[in-house]
Amino acid sequence: MTSAEAVASETMDREEHEPQGKGLWRLFVYSAIGAIVFFLPVNYDGTSSIPLDHMVTMLKKYLPGLVPWILLALAVYGTGRSIWNKNWRQGTLQAVFTVANVIGLVIAILYLTDHLPWVLGEKDMVPFLWTKLVTPVGLIVPIGSAFLALLIGYGMLEFIGVFMQPVMRPIWKTPGRSAIDAVASFVGSYSLGILITDRVYREGGYSGKEAAIITTGFSTVSAAFMVIVAKALGIMNLWGMFFIVSLVVTFIVTAITVRIPPLRTLPDEYYPEATPSPEQIVKKDRLRVAWREAKLALDRAPGLVENIAVNLRDGIRMASAIVPSILSIGLAGLLLARFTPIFDWIGYLFYPFAWIVRLPDAMLGSKAAAMGIAEMFLPATAVGDAADPVLRFVIAVISVSAIIFFSAVVPCIMATKIPVKLHHMVIIWFERVALTILIATPIAHLLL
Repeated sequence: MTSAEAVASETMDREEHEPQGKGLWRLFVYSAIGAIVFFLPVNYDGTSSIPLDHMVTMLKKYLPGLVPWILLALAVYGTGRSIWNKNWRQGTLQAVFTVANVIGLVIAILYLTDHLPWVLGEKDMVPFLWTKLVTPVGLIVPIGSAFLALLIGYGMLEFIGVFMQPVMRPIWKTPGRSAIDAVASFVGSYSLGILITDRVYREGGYSGKEAAIITTGFSTVSAAFMVIVAKALGIMNLWGMFFIVSLVVTFIVTAITVRIPPLRTLPDEYYPEATPSPEQIVKKDRLRVAWREAKLALDRAPGLVENIAVNLRDGIRMASAIVPSILSIGLAGLLLARFTPIFDWIGYLFYPFAWIVRLPDAMLGSKAAAMGIAEMFLPATAVGDAADPVLRFVIAVISVSAIIFFSAVVPCIMATKIPVKLHHMVIIWFERVALTILIATPIAHLLL
């Protein structure tokens, strides 16, 4: 949580004291455990998946009566917190999301008491959202956040960030320190990444343009969310391939979008109330500097219990904000998809791109891609039963690479000082989806 701030405040050439690297073993042991939990497939109960996914499976298997009430508690907490904090005072969009949280909570209560009216009780409506999205999100995000403390809290990201410095500026036009934000968001939490970016921007570590690039280009859903997408689309057997392709495609798309409007035309100015603190470039002894940064992170790192507690708290808060929004905005998207042609209309915008690269069932894929603007999980609902693995794989990558969706990322960004407007985000979303279709589809044809 403080890694990006530390890189922003402690320049690479600062040599007043040599860090001790207290508990150096933590860099290797804790980081390795975190990497195993998020990335190493293992077999359990006849299924191959990552340990994080198996933990959720065991929780649902051995505590089936408790899980629904955990999810309801998250919805109550998230809704109550948005009302208690008077989020609606932050603007019209926040007011809309506060109302959406209340609606989501009501839907959760109706579902658990078996009183869903109209078509809401049909299996492809609220029951689908609850089973396929709300349950895994409500469980994976808090558990994953606890283990995230091991993965990013003990120097590994700082070490990697120094080596990424000569890559970030020429490719993505952001400081090397932004590699920490990028990886933290990708393997951890987009909300955490956005908050880190906003803080560094307000402290003068990023310009407004750099902060906008980072939040709309790197702050995608986490590895934990990617598990949910992969499970919904039946591609967990391709987990390693899916993760790598999603990461590569997401970053390629970002490299392109930073060179076209609106990101290209945003002013490269620092926060008015901050003292600009541009990153000092490391040109030699990169390994020594990287090792030093890792040891500095270890010196700053809290104890394991404290670190896990802080990350678990953040994970609970994030899950509590997302659970009711899935039930309201996600349901609104499903209802729009069933009773209106709006996603068909938007889908026509993507059809030429899908047709060019021969995406299987191009119209269905285009419609599914269009649904992602409301909620990143919705594309999975449109193609979850599709027979063609290429279509399901590409839609899974789009769900990750698109980054921007109204149920969570948009309100997170709008609550910051980062100078990217709502219409900017809509345009960037369109660009990212179109580019992802063009890039991911040939890769899927080649690999599958």
